[in-house]
Amino acid sequence: MRILFAGTPQAAVPSLEALAARNEVVAVLTRPDAVRGRGRNRTASPVKQAAKRLGIPVWEDDPRDPSFARKVATTNLDAAAVVAYGKILYQPVLDAVPGGWYNLHFSLLPLWRGAAPVQRAIWNGDAQTGLTVFRLTAGMDEGPILLQRTLPIEGEPTSGELMEQLAVSGARVLSEAFDRLGAGTAELRDQNGLDEVPADHARAAKITQDDAHIDFRLPSTVVSRRARACNPNPGAWCTVESAQLKAPVLLRVDRLSVADTQDPSFRSACTAAGVSAENAKAGQFVVSKKHVWVLCGGSDAGNDVDAVELLRVTAQGKKTMSGADWGRGARLGSQARGV
Repeated sequence: MRILFAGTPQAAVPSLEALAARNEVVAVLTRPDAVRGRGRNRTASPVKQAAKRLGIPVWEDDPRDPSFARKVATTNLDAAAVVAYGKILYQPVLDAVPGGWYNLHFSLLPLWRGAAPVQRAIWNGDAQTGLTVFRLTAGMDEGPILLQRTLPIEGEPTSGELMEQLAVSGARVLSEAFDRLGAGTAELRDQNGLDEVPADHARAAKITQDDAHIDFRLPSTVVSRRARACNPNPGAWCTVESAQLKAPVLLRVDRLSVADTQDPSFRSACTAAGVSAENAKAGQFVVSKKHVWVLCGGSDAGNDVDAVELLRVTAQGKKTMSGADWGRGARLGSQARGV
């Protein structure tokens, strides 16, 4: 098939490579080079870099320009693929490809329509996520579905790690979808009635800095999944307060995990700090030579202490380091709290 591919970030590169291996990718549409870093250098998108490596022409047109729809219409395309392109394609552009534009969405539609489906699946504590290839229509993420596949959410992945998994699996799903289109066996089904939860674009709204502020008053399982949903972007954070510190310190939490509160090292550290289920305070730090834990709100309702362990952190003005290394250097004191 003759395909136009639209995409921008690294998550779209596996899909471009998979389609290019089995089809004629006529051109790649991507966002213009962005200014990045302290040097303010212009950097090509990962998709543009991959297209150049594959010898595919690159378009950086503004899809809102009326001339772009005419350009697409004269390219004699069979269909177009979209993976995290980052710009809205309006109806004249959609109409310019009679075979349709097909988007790879990193969730099981219609549940997680919106800007942050991967992050919100983790935030919500979903046991599984998935991939959906659907035909683009005027409504955001509302077009008929061509193909879906589920994927379990195992362990404690960050949104970045889960996106990497979905990008690899999604390339196979998108390639299969276009194989069906090419063979004339594709069947589309409407999204209406596919899920018991009403579709709402706000449910997968973009994660904000306020969302990323860790609230240790919540149970450790909720703290963990919300922090992981916010990493790597915008980055989970809290403020550290202690009598030993001259001023509160902003702490980015790059990695944490639900603590094993039956671990002898945790029990010993709690005993040394005088912490018990009766007097535990959400946000309180419990520190040992090899670990830093933060107590969570689950202890208020249970019979034991509830906590998360900080595994990798970045303190304001410091390099990223293990939680234990930061804890030893920070000299937190017995009343230090994360708020």
